[in-house]
Amino acid sequence: MSTKDLETQFQEALLVALEMTQSSLPQDVQLRLYAYYKQATFGTLDPSQVNNTFHLRDAFKTNAWMQISHISADDAKLGYIKIINSLLKNNHSDENE
Repeated sequence: MSTKDLETQFQEALLVALEMTQSSLPQDVQLRLYAYYKQATFGTLDPSQVNNTFHLRDAFKTNAWMQISHISADDAKLGYIKIINSLLKNNHSDENE
């Protein structure tokens, strides 16, 4: 990673993500980004805060977050940045073909 601090890199990755459309990202990538974002910004999911009404989409999102709830906020930020950088790298290589 560059010499920029982690928070700056994370904020830059968030700005890049805002420019992406949901339809341009596979659902598994969307879920991983969601989970890393939530862990990075809210911390570990509190099971008592889980909405008890059944919405399949929310269940997938909650599950994705719970799967990484053991990692630190900094590790979640790193994971988020890594995914965004990978997506950018793939987009640039697709444009060069």
